[in-house]
Amino acid sequence: MSKIITISREFGSGGRELGRRLAEELKIAYYDQEIVSEIAKRTELSEHYIRAVEERQPPFSFPIHIGRSFYPAPNPAWEQHMTVYQEQSRIIREMADKSDCVIVGRCADYVLRDRKPLRLFVYAELESKMRRCREKAPADEHLTDKELRQKIRDMDKHRSKYYEFLTGNTWSDKLNYDFCINTTDRVIKDLVPVIARLF
Repeated sequence: MSKIITISREFGSGGRELGRRLAEELKIAYYDQEIVSEIAKRTELSEHYIRAVEERQPPFSFPIHIGRSFYPAPNPAWEQHMTVYQEQSRIIREMADKSDCVIVGRCADYVLRDRKPLRLFVYAELESKMRRCREKAPADEHLTDKELRQKIRDMDKHRSKYYEFLTGNTWSDKLNYDFCINTTDRVIKDLVPVIARLF
């Protein structure tokens, strides 16, 4: 049986680190920023733009999971969002076909739903996410506590809207996942062996 793990995560929860360490523990492929780079190769869009698209709801309120838009006029921004999503979905399927893997974000749990991946959702209390963000922040970042709280809330809000828009499901709904992992005040590397035993 193939090992495909998808990780959805709140900003600052440590979900990306968890995915990377879990892939290392299981000795399987890890895909995150590699997906962005591959989309950029296949389109004429910059990696910076693709990252922005992935964190925000497309500029039109009709959910694409229904199948098509009834927008009456050409909309370049909409078309670029659809290009990113379609290439992203194609690349995620190709990666899952190629080898066992961990895929972080990008609605991979929904894109690969027919493959029955192990779907993880990683979350944490706000203060814990703030501490983790402080530890990982670049040296030149000097956000106040208020600014950092707002950044975390904004990022989670954008991820939630993007996920809901593309899938029709609620991003944080526990029914969309096999395991919800609370990383509040926990060391990520200590959680990995426990999760790895699921395989």
